[in-house]
Amino acid sequence: MSRIYGERIVLREYQDSDLDYIKQWVNDPEITGTLSDNFLYPHSSYETEVFFRTMVEGKSSNKSFIIGLKDSLDYIGQIDLYKIDYKNRFACLAIVIGRKEFLGKGYGSEAIRVLQKFVFEELNLNRLELEVYEYNEIAYKCYLKCGFKEEGRYRKKIYKKGKYWDSVCMSILKTEYEQLG
Repeated sequence: MSRIYGERIVLREYQDSDLDYIKQWVNDPEITGTLSDNFLYPHSSYETEVFFRTMVEGKSSNKSFIIGLKDSLDYIGQIDLYKIDYKNRFACLAIVIGRKEFLGKGYGSEAIRVLQKFVFEELNLNRLELEVYEYNEIAYKCYLKCGFKEEGRYRKKIYKKGKYWDSVCMSILKTEYEQLG
């Protein structure tokens, strides 16, 4: 897999040095609290290593990248394309910034923009979509900033923090991406 460069970041392959960073965040409720229910239960070191080996060996149907610092390649987080449909020209996006010191500094937005360029200009997909939980206002605003539009909601689909929340469906089309300039 080729590396894809942004201004401050690079989307790159998984490397052995990334495993320790992933083990640090995978059971951290501050990081996983906004992610899917895949993180509802603690992940053992073994489970994390199995996932990691699947990614390193390229055995996943997802197309996944490490978000690294451009100059040092140091781990920041991960960004994935999944449910890629080449016939209908769309994919789903998932992202996590796994190191707290990089949260709120625009690295997620930059990674999304770099991935959008790849999705629309290299893969020639027509649509990129995602779901975000209603209570995750920071991510919602980030996605809007990156050109995603809210399409609808799965009402009260998610139970977190003692109540039910909507899951917000968002997407960006290739024509909308091209208008961002």
